[in-house]
Amino acid sequence: MTGQAAERDQSPHSLSVKTTLEEEMDKAESIRSRVPSLCDDTSSELQRVAALDPGRSSRNSLQRNGAVSRLVCLVVRLREWAHRSLLEEEERPDSFLERFRGPELRMAPSRISNTQPDANGNEAKGIFRKKWNLFVVSPADDAYYRWLSVIAMAVLYNWFLVVARACFEKLQVSNYICWLVLDYLSDCVYIIDTCVRLRTGFLEQGLLVKDHAKLRDSYVRTLQFKLDVVSILPTDLAYISTGIHTPQLRFNRLLRFPRMFEFFDRTETRTNYPNIFRIGNLVLYILVIIHWNACIYYAISGSLGFGSDTWVFPNISKPEFSSLTRSYVYCLYWSTLTLTTIGEMPAPVRDEEYLFVVFDFLVGVLIFATIVGNVGSMIANMNATRAEFQARIDAIKHYMHFRKVNKELETRVIKWFDYLWTNKKAVDEKEVLKNLPNKLRAEIAINVHLETLKKVRIFQDCEAGLLVELVLKLRPQVFSPGDYICRKGDIGKEMYIIKEGKLAVVADDGLTQYALLTAGSCFGEISILNIKGSKMGNRRTANIRSLGYSDLFCLSKDDLMEAVTEYPNAKTVLEKRGREILMKEGLLDEHTETGGLQKEDTEEKVERLESSLDTLQTRFARLLSEYKHTQQRLKQRITLLERQQNQTDCGADTSDGVASDAEASNGAVACADGSPRRSDEPMEDKGSPARLSH
Repeated sequence: MTGQAAERDQSPHSLSVKTTLEEEMDKAESIRSRVPSLCDDTSSELQRVAALDPGRSSRNSLQRNGAVSRLVCLVVRLREWAHRSLLEEEERPDSFLERFRGPELRMAPSRISNTQPDANGNEAKGIFRKKWNLFVVSPADDAYYRWLSVIAMAVLYNWFLVVARACFEKLQVSNYICWLVLDYLSDCVYIIDTCVRLRTGFLEQGLLVKDHAKLRDSYVRTLQFKLDVVSILPTDLAYISTGIHTPQLRFNRLLRFPRMFEFFDRTETRTNYPNIFRIGNLVLYILVIIHWNACIYYAISGSLGFGSDTWVFPNISKPEFSSLTRSYVYCLYWSTLTLTTIGEMPAPVRDEEYLFVVFDFLVGVLIFATIVGNVGSMIANMNATRAEFQARIDAIKHYMHFRKVNKELETRVIKWFDYLWTNKKAVDEKEVLKNLPNKLRAEIAINVHLETLKKVRIFQDCEAGLLVELVLKLRPQVFSPGDYICRKGDIGKEMYIIKEGKLAVVADDGLTQYALLTAGSCFGEISILNIKGSKMGNRRTANIRSLGYSDLFCLSKDDLMEAVTEYPNAKTVLEKRGREILMKEGLLDEHTETGGLQKEDTEEKVERLESSLDTLQTRFARLLSEYKHTQQRLKQRITLLERQQNQTDCGADTSDGVASDAEASNGAVACADGSPRRSDEPMEDKGSPARLSH
């Protein structure tokens, strides 16, 4: 009876537990199936989870089953919340960068059909054929660079091992199966590379050419195509007659070396350590030359006879020189000593040996000169920044010593320079980026200083063009410990943005500290805007002092006014933003109509007039010099024309005289003795008395 009563008492409880558990599981399933809105908040979701779990307050339910159901609900909610957060991150890019950079350039959708293939796979073949017809490799892509690394490895394999196998027979015979596999793998890479070159695009008028006919014609007309064709000729078919142990037939594979050099050039451009890469590249070239020279030395020794004299390789019948490792190491040692002109090797005996050693010495001299020149230039390039910085320090030291600056100030200057070099802030950013267009320079500046610029209030609603102008006009400044950035009562002509360091707002005594400014803070923007009705005007209202070394950005008022001149709407937005800030801080007098970004005080007007006068004087001096130069050239031109006119007149007079002489000569009559005689002169009679007297 007691057991039955217990069963009767327990059955409703079990039923209630089962019902409660089933309800909780159904609610969990409904939570899992429901798709939440992207606008829901996480806190509201957690509240709904708590509301959907009535088992918490029920004392009759089992704690274990209730905990399981709550765990299921929590896991489901966390998964959905994480999924929605990821979607929000993808859909919410950085508005600061998006406003500056604009929409991303997207590729046009493909025209390839997305229909399902039929049973025979004809549709899939058609899609593959269309994709292949549209396939063009861009030389600027990462995939092309990775392919260059693959072809460079194949070329290096042939440069090192094909020559070594041709000279060291043991190396070829002992592992010929491995060499055959590697040889034909490299041949496959060569053939694929030829196909890639046929589909490698090039730029024409700034756009990538994708016309296959143009790409093919451009590649076929180059010398690289001829070398590539020769390098993939199946010369190893001669193995049928000579046997597989003649790797000399594969020497044409060495002609693919331009691809390896292209890979080296692109790596040097991409790497962040170009000087180290250049040194490694130079060492690789030297090792290749030493390796080839060692192989040639062993081949010459084999043709002359091992151990036939003191110069050639020792007799391989000796146990210490019979192994392949000892043979190669000995030849490599001999080649290194010879090419580095160290010597200390046996003198040659035969004429062939003398010629080979002379050639090696000449190559060694060239290698030594190349090493000295390249390593010297690399070291100079690596230390160029340090040398330039040290020259500036030396100039400052010399000036301070010449002007007898006190030791305390000299120490502060030296410590300031030391801080710049230690924290890598000695590089002039404008000098480094001067060759880039303004768009790229501004984008680099925004990406580098994004976190700092996003905290500046006046930059929040700027137009993209104005943001470019302002970012390019920011000037970095570094202040030493104890330096005053601004003092109370000074005219505000710059605003400052703190990039690194800490600044303190101090009293007039310089000791009492009112506030602390850290990275991301900015000050002075209201004073350069000169908002209408501002109670501060354009005067500084506090003393700001650097506690340690502080790295700040400075934007002058002149630069801001020059930038907003071309953006009237942006000027209005900046003034509105400044008024909101002043109203929030209670520093705006709405009844005052003076001020504004276009208003200037007397001193600023005088300065602007002086600068305008200087500009006009400079232009007038330039115009005056141009006028003098033009006047001088005009005088020279007039003188030249006068000379030509005088020469023309003299030529005309001379021609008139020649014509009159010609007319006189036509009337002349020859005398008996051959002398000319005019026709109007009277002729003497032969019987005259004068004639008779003779």
